Amino acid sequence: MSDQTTTPPSAAHARETTEGRVYTVTGSDWDEVVQAAADAEERIVVNMGPQHPSTHGVLRLILEIDGESVTEARCGIGYLHTGIEKNLEFRTWTQGVTFVTRMDYLMPLHNETAYCLAVEKLLGITDQVPERAQVIRVLLMELNRISSHMVCLATGGMEIGALTVMTFGFRDRELILDVFEMITGLRMNHAYIRPGGLAQDLPPGAVDKIRELVDILPGRIHEYELLLNDNAIFKGRTQGIGYLDLAGCMALGLTGPVLRSTGLPHDLRKTQPYCGYETYEFDVATADTCDSWGRYLIRIEEMKQSLRIVEQCLDRLAPGPVMVTDKKIAWPAQLALGTDGLGNSPAHIKNIMGTSMESLIHHFKLVTEGFRVPPGQVYSAIESPRGELGVHAVSDGGTRPYRVHFRDPSFNNLQAMAAMCEGGQVADVIVAVAGIDPVMGGVDR
Repeated sequence: MSDQTTTPPSAAHARETTEGRVYTVTGSDWDEVVQAAADAEERIVVNMGPQHPSTHGVLRLILEIDGESVTEARCGIGYLHTGIEKNLEFRTWTQGVTFVTRMDYLMPLHNETAYCLAVEKLLGITDQVPERAQVIRVLLMELNRISSHMVCLATGGMEIGALTVMTFGFRDRELILDVFEMITGLRMNHAYIRPGGLAQDLPPGAVDKIRELVDILPGRIHEYELLLNDNAIFKGRTQGIGYLDLAGCMALGLTGPVLRSTGLPHDLRKTQPYCGYETYEFDVATADTCDSWGRYLIRIEEMKQSLRIVEQCLDRLAPGPVMVTDKKIAWPAQLALGTDGLGNSPAHIKNIMGTSMESLIHHFKLVTEGFRVPPGQVYSAIESPRGELGVHAVSDGGTRPYRVHFRDPSFNNLQAMAAMCEGGQVADVIVAVAGIDPVMGGVDR
């Protein structure tokens, strides 16, 4: 038998089309085709986003995948950048509240409180803020914590097919937003908390409306538990997904439910109290699963604990002022609206203008120029729904901030994306993101 030289079979020929790369396989045994495909290392990079669902903003995830497995994950941010921190340098200290409330738009009242606490620390008036103002701040922040967690559960559930949870979450959040609208005039972006106190006191009927809400919400939260706690599909999609242990959280500087899902009960309301939190009775919710399932359980429990705090706030609401007495700092907090709701009532204007010419001039200068803040710098932090929300404020002694920088928890927590997702499935990436609960308005600022 004579020797014959054979040409190795060609595994595949590739060509580019409008639909992508197409392979034409000819003249080969199937095992050889498979081997040739295995030998050809081709990196597939997928852009997940920029999109809005469950990321609460436009987040871009750059995923390198091998089949259905994620080999590398990176975050692309900046699509919602608004320059808020820079804008603060061109506004008075009080006007800054209108900007910071728009950063993480799911927790506007936390943004406002963190900023105002920093300004008050610079002014040295932390202990002069009236008790009623502090109680109302705590009350509103805890209601805001509940509404934020409802959005987290609603959007996270929607991404994995739990549409009933989405419907219930947004349904119940509306009840809280109705209360916010009654108190502040707006559903979101309130600018209600001001340096030295509040913009104005609670309107008539607000306490009764909040008590009705407190009676309704426990049953609604229990509905989420009935839907999800023993739901085999939901547990299968969240247990063991987005895993990150305590060492990883500490290395990356993560806080909030992501950190507490490792079993560490770190909550600034307990460890570094502010606004009188040390006088309230509540428990810090933790889990030991280090995954998205544990973060869900924590948020459910935190909503219950927030309701406990709200009830205590309602019992403590004693009559009193809601703004510091120092007229060099205090913006008018006892405003009376006209019948059209668009401006001050004639009686209120008459009171301002009829008191004295000096008072009118001072009122005008306070509103147009703002108060001066002694030079210095401070860092003030609070426990937001997503973790430690810190404010580094610097004053040069003027009526405007020299620099204000926010340590937004969403920005820090997004660092965990690679650790949580690499080695897992593409389908689990969204579950991990939903467990982090990032809001891009706070990330980009």
